Amino acid sequence: MSIYISGSLAYDRIMDFPGSFSDYILPDKIHVLNVCFNVTSLTEKFGGTAGNIAYSLGLLGERPVIIAAIGKDYTPYFAWLEQNGLAVEGIEIVPDEFTAGAYITTDKSDNQITGFNPGAMKRATRYDLSVAGPADTIMLIAPGNLEDMMGYAAQCRERGIPFICDPGQSLTLWTGAQLRDWLRGSLLLITNDYELEVVMKMTGLSRSRLLALTDTIITTLGDKGSRISRDGKDTPIPAVKVSEVRDPTGAGDAYRAGLLRGLSLKLDIATAAKMGAVAAAYAVEKYGTQEHRFTAEGFQLRFQENFGE
Repeated sequence: MSIYISGSLAYDRIMDFPGSFSDYILPDKIHVLNVCFNVTSLTEKFGGTAGNIAYSLGLLGERPVIIAAIGKDYTPYFAWLEQNGLAVEGIEIVPDEFTAGAYITTDKSDNQITGFNPGAMKRATRYDLSVAGPADTIMLIAPGNLEDMMGYAAQCRERGIPFICDPGQSLTLWTGAQLRDWLRGSLLLITNDYELEVVMKMTGLSRSRLLALTDTIITTLGDKGSRISRDGKDTPIPAVKVSEVRDPTGAGDAYRAGLLRGLSLKLDIATAAKMGAVAAAYAVEKYGTQEHRFTAEGFQLRFQENFGE
């Protein structure tokens, strides 16, 4: 089965500040704030929703089509994707923009100040899904360019391609009416528990009424696992045991990769979600969203150890 992922590609630039922000941000002077934090290190990581999901899918033996825009500084990212056996043909280069970038400064208490430049992500891509066969294709629409998110959902509906809606951090860009239309006819809505509350508030729909628009809702719950809601029933999926939680940032994208791999194998939704839980466990044990590694044998063993299947 072919897997298409629409979303973002980004560089995450992480800086460490050895002090505490609170020592330098004065509450009574916020209206004239002018602060410089001298950082001690800078680390650049590959990120973005489409890149993160595709990376874990590559570890699972899939070769998804990445549909995203990237800037003129694309060379290192392309080299990384090709090094990991991932194709770049679906990625559109925007020559007059930089790749989307998150500039994250973290203090000694793990408080963060982030600046985000959407860069090339401001441009909609023009990928034609007419080459995709509905019977053997699944698409995940992750946070990225809003025009892309709406446009690819429309293409999927028109061509009968099953698609998954993953609004995530794009939620502030939508109206309630747009969200309701986007979800219409989707195979699945996936969010964390906070995002689901936002979706319900924005659309004015309860969870049961949202299920009139989408077949299934999967809600990730951090270390409490995840929940599948469909056909009037909730099915809990426990989290997988981890050796150490080093960075939970990429867990959601890894979960989506495991889920997609399971669905591409025509497995039932609960088994696919358990695969998502295993992939997420590997991600949280490493610092960065594309730093974890596993083999097929190791993945299967970890699945069996946690789920007895």
